[in-house]
Amino acid sequence: MTAPSPDPSNPPTAATAVRLDLPGGRAVTHRDVAANGARFHVAELGDGPLVLLLHGFPQFWWTWRHQMVALADAGYRAVAMDLRGVGGSDRTPRGYDPANLALDITGVVRSLGEPDAALVGHDLGGYLAWTAAVMRPKLVRRLVVSSMPHPRRWRSAMLSDFGQTRASSHIWGFQRPFVPERQLVADDGALVGQLIRDWSGPRLQEDMTDEDIAVYRRAMCIPSTAHCSIEPYRWMMRSMARPDGLQFNRRMKRPVRVPTLHLHGSLDPVMRTRSAAGSGQYVEAPYRWRLFDGLGHFPHEEDPVAFSTELVNWLKDPEPDR
Repeated sequence: MTAPSPDPSNPPTAATAVRLDLPGGRAVTHRDVAANGARFHVAELGDGPLVLLLHGFPQFWWTWRHQMVALADAGYRAVAMDLRGVGGSDRTPRGYDPANLALDITGVVRSLGEPDAALVGHDLGGYLAWTAAVMRPKLVRRLVVSSMPHPRRWRSAMLSDFGQTRASSHIWGFQRPFVPERQLVADDGALVGQLIRDWSGPRLQEDMTDEDIAVYRRAMCIPSTAHCSIEPYRWMMRSMARPDGLQFNRRMKRPVRVPTLHLHGSLDPVMRTRSAAGSGQYVEAPYRWRLFDGLGHFPHEEDPVAFSTELVNWLKDPEPDR
């Protein structure tokens, strides 16, 4: 089941825009779980060790549709959650700093009844996966991050690399009040489709259909989603010189001590390769860097077979440092 095109006379709801089946009609289990004082929507497929998938901007759980099938077929319990304020999860007035969002993630792991999880995060989801691995290492079995450097590396690049600052111009634009939210929902979320196409490599630009784009546009048009989806980026920028931001940056000095797979597209126009590639210095565990040639900011959607193969093979590898 796919989401219909946005209709201004019929505002989308989480039930109609988010609770979708996978391509090919494969059904997933949708449910809500309580964690960290809020309610989170998750989509689940398969049985086995838990792999928790964390989406980025401007998407929601559905971005992991291909990986969920691959993981379930490989013997894993694939669960994709909607982050706070997005998709079918609660839109709370506060709580969008990375430390609290990371506690959302580890709280969902506990609410799912699992002792730990392999975290797989893209973009903002990757930033939060890095954070969760530092804050709650006992709940993170393995870490996979795509299209996002370690938070300390991200901060350094944003402050000292003009090329990265220019590439992340959308984040600077988010700092304006009211305007970004209006832009995201104007023309039934047209900007969402434009961002996805602009940030992807040539493969996704050719293969992603208008129907695929409509799914993301419709989800962004759920009331309050646009505001909530950019609040984390406002915190990340505005807190750089504030005590809470400095404290978070110091906290992230603690090394990641779980095996880490770092994936990146060579043509990513949003997060430069040189910005992401230095993240291994913050990992005191097996660390593997994989650069996908010819892919952009969404490697898991641009070449789902290659991405899923890399992911599953690494999760199954008993010696990931080889």
